[in-house]
Amino acid sequence: MSAWVLPDHIADVLPSEARHIEELRRELLDTARGYGYELVMPPLLEHLESLLTGTGEALDLLTFKLVDQLSGRMLGLRADTTPQVARIDAHLLNRQGVARLCYCGPVAHTRPDRAYATREPLQFGAEIYGHEGLEADFEVLLLALDCLSAAQLRDLTVDLSDARIVQALLADSALAPAELARIHAALTTKDAGELAALTAKLPAVDREGLQTLLQLYGGTSVLDEAERVLPNRPALRHALAELRRCAALLGERANVRVDLADLRGYAYYSGVRFSIYAAHGDALVRGGRYDEVGAVFGRNRPAVGFSLDLKQLVAAVPPRPLRAAIRAPWGEDGALRSAIAALRRGGETVVCALPGHESEIDEFHCDRVLTHKGGEWVVQAI
Repeated sequence: MSAWVLPDHIADVLPSEARHIEELRRELLDTARGYGYELVMPPLLEHLESLLTGTGEALDLLTFKLVDQLSGRMLGLRADTTPQVARIDAHLLNRQGVARLCYCGPVAHTRPDRAYATREPLQFGAEIYGHEGLEADFEVLLLALDCLSAAQLRDLTVDLSDARIVQALLADSALAPAELARIHAALTTKDAGELAALTAKLPAVDREGLQTLLQLYGGTSVLDEAERVLPNRPALRHALAELRRCAALLGERANVRVDLADLRGYAYYSGVRFSIYAAHGDALVRGGRYDEVGAVFGRNRPAVGFSLDLKQLVAAVPPRPLRAAIRAPWGEDGALRSAIAALRRGGETVVCALPGHESEIDEFHCDRVLTHKGGEWVVQAI
């Protein structure tokens, strides 16, 4: 095999796309900073138990594992940054009040999580710790929408769900974790036959409630139908009320849909969950509340957040024009070098045409030229 061939679902990022990704990264981080979120940079490698404890089988299967040559302990390449940020909040910051944190860095997946996906996403995310009220969920939702708006995406759709609804229907089931995972998978894929087989021994009211969830997706009227047909349990009714409040808040910002059987993602979600879609394709943003994620680190703080893959996002947004630049001749003349340096200090991109390469096309749109005129170097439009 040729030495330049990369593994499946691993790819280089070439100049035009890399520039676009970097511009988006800066815009998203600036958007998060505008909300008061502080940037953190967790390590790419951690002890495996720190990365995986409490996150469920899905994240375990996505995580590359290796042995630390210094300690002999198992390490993991992070497949998701949220457990690391929970550790930072719990042990390094250890704040008593609200902590708003954001991050942007690569993660590694053992397998692609959707068709044509990379196994090396560039994950951006924002999380808020320390507030259990729905106000934190609202803030994270609005920040996610503002991030997509900064990327010039319009006509967004927010899908809402809530992990507590299924939890309420399974509260008295005493099922093993593996059985619960299979039920969650059947709900997510809306496999009525598999769900019936898996829940055959449950009480009739729970079994029927779970089957009903398969039909409860669509517009916000789904919430009215759920109020009518699902069992009257306090936790379930509270979850529906919070979904109704979220839908009302988002009504002017995005199209809102509800899918009460949607359990996609990692096992740490504990409340309102959301996915955000553009006009076509897979979800660009996933997030929600995960109040239990910090328990393994000794601080069971309320938490809510979202994440997205910048590589996926850049493929969904309009391409950006080449950056305007100034073409300059190569030379050792002191006045020429000073003129080029002054332009660069002023924020301009100045591309020096090396001898014999004056007509080559590159990543920049050279719409001006630095030329010697009247005894000085001046910029002129091309």
